[in-house]
Amino acid sequence: MAATKTPGMKRSRVPFAAKLRPDMKHKIVTDSKGRGQMLLPTPTLLAREIAAVPEGSLITMPALRTRLARKFGADLACPLMSGIFFNLIAGAAEEQIAASEPPVAPYWRVVLEDGSLSPKTPNGPDTHAEHLRREGHAIEARGDKLKVSDYQRSLVS
Repeated sequence: MAATKTPGMKRSRVPFAAKLRPDMKHKIVTDSKGRGQMLLPTPTLLAREIAAVPEGSLITMPALRTRLARKFGADLACPLMSGIFFNLIAGAAEEQIAASEPPVAPYWRVVLEDGSLSPKTPNGPDTHAEHLRREGHAIEARGDKLKVSDYQRSLVS
């Protein structure tokens, strides 16, 4: 009997909250692409910055990375690490909400540059959209994406 492949990424059995690594330390390194000094953030740093976004407001991932970089005197924050840690934070937040605990950070306030919701969050863009609707945002479907309507009005810098 042949094994069938499961589509998508295989999820770890380790809870997302256990992957947040509060002991991890940030670093500033010279960017190999010549863009200057690059912050290698930690999940905790990213979570704190997301938690600073007020209810009803939004921030784009590039603006979030810029905020972090400026706080640490760097020219940029690593986009790859920031994206990975964002997904860990989102997964941990959903686990905490399911356990009736306060989430590590309101990840749903982070949108892509065009106001769309990341299709890669652990529970998907539909759950992301539910949280945003609870905070008063209108969500529209654009093709195969979900997007916050008139998102620019809610952006913080």
